[in-house]
Amino acid sequence: MKTIKRKLKILRDRTIKKEINNIKRKIEILKRRRVKKKIDSFFDWIEGAKLVQLESCNAKEDPVRPELDIVFRRSYGRKIYGVQYQKKICAIMCFGFTNDIPRNIKELDLMTRDAYLKSAQRDQNIGNIAIAYTVWSKKKGGGKLIVNEVFKMIKKSNHLSRLITLSPLTEMARKFHLSNGAIELRVNEKTRNFEYEI
Repeated sequence: MKTIKRKLKILRDRTIKKEINNIKRKIEILKRRRVKKKIDSFFDWIEGAKLVQLESCNAKEDPVRPELDIVFRRSYGRKIYGVQYQKKICAIMCFGFTNDIPRNIKELDLMTRDAYLKSAQRDQNIGNIAIAYTVWSKKKGGGKLIVNEVFKMIKKSNHLSRLITLSPLTEMARKFHLSNGAIELRVNEKTRNFEYEI
């Protein structure tokens, strides 16, 4: 009798172990499928996104410089670009075009005005340096994508020779630009300049 009970117990234990292993295997398969689906959907949106020039943006969404209104962002040749996917803007980057590298927003304002006025006397191409003074993303991967798309756009232009940032003095901004291939050009009193080599 004891032998039969022992055999039944061993059989029951094996069955339980087998069931547990089957459940673990099924969970692992479901996890892999879910991760694959997320990766596929991530790359779908990246491949389907395009860079567009914007007439406006919600400045209050800007985590870097929310105090700069649309008039500032659109005056004297300054522009707003976005990465668009399925009619939604997923990331935004604002630029000023200058002939020199500003250390703060006041200098950016003066330098973009100067470049704009000089361009009116010549060929309408404003400045030879694109200064990215703010960037933010509404979708994971959007920040990196807009940097890459803007880089391509500037490379194709016939008058822009440099892409430089006017970034805040935060470690997050530093890590973002360095991880996207920029070099740290200069540390100012309240900002940092990074340069993306064209």
